[in-house]
Amino acid sequence: MLYHLLNGLGLPVMLAVAFAAAFSALSLGKTILPKDHGKEDAVGGMQSQGKPTGAGVIFISVFAFVCALFVPLNTERIIYLAAVFLSMLSGFFDDSAKIPWGRVKKGLLDLVIAVGTSFTYCHYNGTDLDFALFGASAALPRWLYVALGAALVWGSINVTNCSDGVDGLCGTLSMISLGTAALLIGRLCPDSGFIMMIAVMIMCILAYLWYNANPSRMLMGDAGSRAIGVLLAIAFMKSGSPLLYVPACAMLIIDGGASLVKISCIKFLNMKQFMKNIRTPIHDHLKKNKEWSATQVVFRLGVIQLAIAALLISAL
Repeated sequence: MLYHLLNGLGLPVMLAVAFAAAFSALSLGKTILPKDHGKEDAVGGMQSQGKPTGAGVIFISVFAFVCALFVPLNTERIIYLAAVFLSMLSGFFDDSAKIPWGRVKKGLLDLVIAVGTSFTYCHYNGTDLDFALFGASAALPRWLYVALGAALVWGSINVTNCSDGVDGLCGTLSMISLGTAALLIGRLCPDSGFIMMIAVMIMCILAYLWYNANPSRMLMGDAGSRAIGVLLAIAFMKSGSPLLYVPACAMLIIDGGASLVKISCIKFLNMKQFMKNIRTPIHDHLKKNKEWSATQVVFRLGVIQLAIAALLISAL
């Protein structure tokens, strides 16, 4: 790998290449991206109408390419890259479709990726579950760990996707959570190769945020948000303590997860009045009901997540 051939400069070169390649590819490729149709039911959702969307297909492709050049790849990491890439492709096909895919179709594709990813983790890392904050651990049956891991990956895909509704929000929160995961892996279950993958993704998201800062010039679409969600879930499994996903991704969970909870309760439990006075995703509630600007939503939720990350790291 190029990382080992650069005599100590591997990490800075890798990060510089990731940012420059993603930045250039996004600039050159925006003209071929599909156009967003807007969302009538979202606060300010029609402001995105006509903007290039699906930019995730560009920066996730750059992520995979840079990882192939610099990261020491073994079979496990190659499978994870494939899972991220496949999630990106399924999201991009949805972004490009004239008629958006239904929840069932997307949910089933997410489930296949989630189960495959969780099985891969168990095969290469075992089924020990570490409760890092409490100094305890447990060995779970393989079937149970695969099921719980798949639930984590599936949930991560969807909460990250649901949070992608305000310029810069999904990218900013995802970067903070990925950075937290990298620190946790380094402290709890060192894996330098996977930390390198996280670092590459952060640089690619940074390049994307240049174009997505409010008012945005392009949107990541499902192609970006779903792929980031996969990598986030894998990162916390690789820490050995996947339950840390909850505090380390708290703002993503609260923002995007509220939509999943509300829809599930109304549709499957017939709770028609559940959260009737709260708009979901929560960023819509903050913009409409609390009159926060898009910039305030991103900045304030980012500040809260940074504070949680600092407390979490210091507690371990």
